[in-house]
Amino acid sequence: MRVKRRLLSFCCTFALLVGMVMISTVDSQAALDSEELMIDGSYLTHDDESVGYDTKITRGVDLLTGYSKCVRVGPGKFYGGGSTIAAHTVEDIGVGVSVERAKKGDDHWTGYRGWLKFNQGADRVASSKMLDVEGGYYYRVSCTHSANSDVSSSFTNGIYIEEP
Repeated sequence: MRVKRRLLSFCCTFALLVGMVMISTVDSQAALDSEELMIDGSYLTHDDESVGYDTKITRGVDLLTGYSKCVRVGPGKFYGGGSTIAAHTVEDIGVGVSVERAKKGDDHWTGYRGWLKFNQGADRVASSKMLDVEGGYYYRVSCTHSANSDVSSSFTNGIYIEEP
């Protein structure tokens, strides 16, 4: 009886170790594949949409959060924008939206379109646009968020837009 338990314990431990090695190998390969498909922190995807949340570059008392969003609407059609939310009503709150594009194999994103929107005496601001874009590129949205003197930024992953 004792030998059976040890044998069973040994088999379970061995199976667990083999499973961990296999998972580690798959995760390592996935990480290598993903790194090849990333530019400046954004993955190049074929997803329908992507949302990016702010990175707290400057922490203060006014800025609560911000996010950027992009959506593939169809071939040659792209929706992008961003929002900034303050912790309370502030004198000036803003969002700067930049649409960038790249192709597989590029090493950086190239600016495509951009715009700004500000509100005064408010606790939030949002801006978005529907754009006709050239297909065959990955597009992402990068935003700068500000509430008075507090600033942060966010960016999405890149989504592929087909030719119209």
